[in-house]
Amino acid sequence: MKVGIIGASGYTGSELLRILANHPEAEVIAASSRRYEGQKIWKVHRFLKGFYDLEFCSPELRNFMDCDFVFTAVPHGEAMKYVPGLLDGGIKVVDISADYRLDRETYEKVYGKKHESYVEAVYGLTELHRDEIKKASLVANPGCYPTGTILAAAPLAKLELIERVVFDCKSGITGAGESPSSFTHYPNLHESVVPYKITEHRHYYEMVQELGRLQQDIKISFTPQVFPGSRGILTNAHIFLRGELARDELHQIYEDFYRDCFFVRIQESVSLSQVRGSNFCDISLHAGEDRVVVVSAIDNLVKGASGQAVQNMNLMMGFDETLGLKTPPLFP
Repeated sequence: MKVGIIGASGYTGSELLRILANHPEAEVIAASSRRYEGQKIWKVHRFLKGFYDLEFCSPELRNFMDCDFVFTAVPHGEAMKYVPGLLDGGIKVVDISADYRLDRETYEKVYGKKHESYVEAVYGLTELHRDEIKKASLVANPGCYPTGTILAAAPLAKLELIERVVFDCKSGITGAGESPSSFTHYPNLHESVVPYKITEHRHYYEMVQELGRLQQDIKISFTPQVFPGSRGILTNAHIFLRGELARDELHQIYEDFYRDCFFVRIQESVSLSQVRGSNFCDISLHAGEDRVVVVSAIDNLVKGASGQAVQNMNLMMGFDETLGLKTPPLFP
């Protein structure tokens, strides 16, 4: 199948190129970049030398009309300029921006801009919406934080066992994108952990939307932090239950919920170094006297973005969802 990437010069776009280079059913025939139009992909992404001889093109739709599938890996507010034209051309799309994750009213409130071309999309958290994704033409890839948090709490929310959940999350700096700023400046992050958007991060609304579909009256709090590393999101989900739950019961609930989910692994303990470079979400379970703590670990650029996008593409195109993704993490 012929694949295009609109926005292929950033971290998410380059990660898509890395993953798709070894996908047995995908050939990237168009990859856009306004900054690097006309330059060879490997000249910009030097780690991809030997894998691509393709040149970056402009993001005009005409450059993608021969594709069977397109990823839109562009900033929020940009994907809506491309998605309707791609869909009209019979091309299936995974949007990695936030433009189609939320309903129109919530999107416009949270992102502070009018949605010019709203259409309903399937929310692309594969472990929750596998059957809908298989039939979809447009899938909205989840945010990185929502991927780790929702997977940590979903099994208990499905059984309506949660009184309140507090998500404490720590992310590598690639989640902020490749454009440098004072926030991402090395001396400002080195030997530090920096909380930001402490009660008002945009990804909160995806958590409310998806966990609310499983349990309507769930109460959610979320605080993100950045640590001085490149990749990964570690989530400590402090879950206050409506009743007591024995450790064996807790484990059985999660094992049953994720029984058919190759990319979710229940572990005795988790760390970011055990999922780096992979599409896995590792989860460990800890039952305390006052709460359950569920810890999840993902690579924010893979399961939190590009790997999950390829997982969704596989389902949409009728392939096994693990195709091109079944590789072990990089350790150490």
